[in-house]
Amino acid sequence: MQPSTQGVRLPRLALISLLLALAAPVQAQAPQVQLNGMLGARAALLIIDGEPRTLAVGSEARGVKLVSLHDGQAVIEMAGQRQTLVMGAAPARVLGATDSTPRQIVIPASASGHYTVGGAINGQPASFLVDTGATNVALSQVEADKLGLRYQQGKRVSIQTANGVAPGYQIDVASIRIGEVEVRNVTTIVTPAQIGHVLLGNSFLKRFQMHRENDVMTLDLRN
Repeated sequence: MQPSTQGVRLPRLALISLLLALAAPVQAQAPQVQLNGMLGARAALLIIDGEPRTLAVGSEARGVKLVSLHDGQAVIEMAGQRQTLVMGAAPARVLGATDSTPRQIVIPASASGHYTVGGAINGQPASFLVDTGATNVALSQVEADKLGLRYQQGKRVSIQTANGVAPGYQIDVASIRIGEVEVRNVTTIVTPAQIGHVLLGNSFLKRFQMHRENDVMTLDLRN
């Protein structure tokens, strides 16, 4: 009877598999970044994964590059992906930045318990507040004018405000982008009421599968 060689081969195969697993690249998690202060249009105080860093425009730290500063907002770049940060908003991290089509947004709650995040409407920077009780995305006429939205050409609607019923407009916004996740043709209400943020209502949220765990909201883009 010839001696079996299986007792020798199996450990070698297991060792090779272990070495290959150890050699496989580990995908780094995208850092959380928050805009905490600005020095004019030259530099900003960013909180990167809880660590304060002062960056001049064009400089980089921990894989985060400060691209530009304007109107209380900062454009940063991480792993080739650009994102707009809004002063005072909770840090946001867009996952799947290395994928061809990013599909997930992670938004931690702010100190007040609200879910706020920076993004863009039709390519123009905007600050969003998640509002699951709102039927549609909503913003003030002042904000709409700032963004260059031609809401006067939209459908006239009646809006209930604190001072009674007021005329408003319903339009379809071509693009709402948070990080690299973009949703197109979003029904939006423009109201004469003063709103501090753009309310991110269900005309946007229904495009996602939403779940909350502790103080973190995750939005997964539906197919």
